Amino acid sequence: MKNSRRVDLAVGAFVAAGLAALFVLAMQVSNITAFQRAEGYTIIGYFQNVGGLRERAPVRLGGVQIGRVSAIDLDQNRFEARVEITIAEGYDDLPSDTAASIRTSGLLGEQYISLDPGGMPDALSQGDEIMLTQSALVLEDIIGQFLYNQGAGGEE
Repeated sequence: MKNSRRVDLAVGAFVAAGLAALFVLAMQVSNITAFQRAEGYTIIGYFQNVGGLRERAPVRLGGVQIGRVSAIDLDQNRFEARVEITIAEGYDDLPSDTAASIRTSGLLGEQYISLDPGGMPDALSQGDEIMLTQSALVLEDIIGQFLYNQGAGGEE
């Protein structure tokens, strides 16, 4: 009877540890901010169209994640999307003429911000604005433009 009880406790502890590990993994994958570090400095970028970009989306430089999107708002004066980007502490030497573009990765279409460093000697710091931005490509706009061009070409 004692041996059976020990086996039951061991199995229960193993299942509980497995469920806890799955929970932590799910929180990491789902980009919940309470389970991730957000230390670093914040820079600002203005985009005409952010497409499906979401808060907590990755920010990559050369394919390596160096930060996250911390906020997306509409600037009432410029009528553009204002995107706050938090860059990790170790990457504090990005040139001031760094360009930002919204890209899509994978088949599911997760969008992220890709940074392309420039050549200026001075670096971006807390609150600086990225001057060169490229908005997201919206598939509906591309298809609509293609169909419009096909229709205009057929009337000649």
